[in-house]
Amino acid sequence: MRFGAMIAPNISDWRMFKELEEMGYDAAWAPDSQMIYSDCYAVLALAAANTSRIRLGTGVAIAPTRLAPVTAHSIASINQLAPGRAFLALGTGHTAMRVMGMDPMKVGKFREYLRVVRALLHGEEVDFTLDGETRDIRFLHQKEGFVNVEQPVEIHVAADGPLALKAVGAFGDGRICSHNQSKAHLQHSLEKMREGAAAVGRALPDPFPTTALTYACVLKPGESITSDRVIDEIGSMAVATLHYWWELYQMNGDTSTIARSCQSLWEEYLAFTEAMETPLEKRYQQIHLGHCAWTVPEERRFVTENLIRATGGLVGTPDEIIDMIREREAMGLREIALLPAAATARRNLDDFAKQVMARY
Repeated sequence: MRFGAMIAPNISDWRMFKELEEMGYDAAWAPDSQMIYSDCYAVLALAAANTSRIRLGTGVAIAPTRLAPVTAHSIASINQLAPGRAFLALGTGHTAMRVMGMDPMKVGKFREYLRVVRALLHGEEVDFTLDGETRDIRFLHQKEGFVNVEQPVEIHVAADGPLALKAVGAFGDGRICSHNQSKAHLQHSLEKMREGAAAVGRALPDPFPTTALTYACVLKPGESITSDRVIDEIGSMAVATLHYWWELYQMNGDTSTIARSCQSLWEEYLAFTEAMETPLEKRYQQIHLGHCAWTVPEERRFVTENLIRATGGLVGTPDEIIDMIREREAMGLREIALLPAAATARRNLDDFAKQVMARY
């Protein structure tokens, strides 16, 4: 198992990425969400110039907010600063788009986006369509130090649906998913990715790199899973699942992803959102306050043991967390990426590195 950390990118605190390297993490992921955080590529550039070992990448880059050539160009520039250490994780924009009240990119367009990005990051010429016009494009100055595509950037794709999973198999080098997936779900996803790979004549490596986005907190003796300190450190990620459920519910009334153990909690949360003074047409802005960075005080009460367990949180003693990780590894996961609250990230990730990673 490899260990990574996702850090809400703050241009004023880029040094956090250097500290992750010193803690021993394998990878540092910078989320891309233009209405919430600093620009991920600006932060990654500073991190790349000040580290030497740790892998650096997006977590995840948002396809609808940048043209495919721009995304390829941005991460290839980071790869010039950190040769062979840069990776690109890509998604359709479930948060970055919905925080603007808009929908994520459709899977068909996303597949085409992946095709163009992959070709460019391998130094190839590729046909690209914009506003109905198709032209062949390529990086013109590949040898002059502007970008690095001699060492191809790995592409990790956030995907869950069958069509998106097939696109991973066709154009991805890895997959990123939520941490609360069953072994059967992971196996089914792998089968879909293999179908997608076979359709374009690819053979996926075995094992195929799969990373789970999650969160963790090492409990102190006598501490409960919902103590104030624990909620301070991981509450923002747990509550983000409620944000996601709310987004799906507003889109089409979908409640299929809500965990059974959290049904009553969901009803309480839905009533909470319906009582908000913000008009419904702008409520997406209030819903995403603090998203994955801190817990809004009014939402702390929703961080329950059921929610933490249902969302796959690695919360427990060091031995308990190690057992959870080994179970996930046996299911086929190859990396976990931890996303703690911003204010307590250093303490949270340092505790995990010293008490879990060092013993794993």
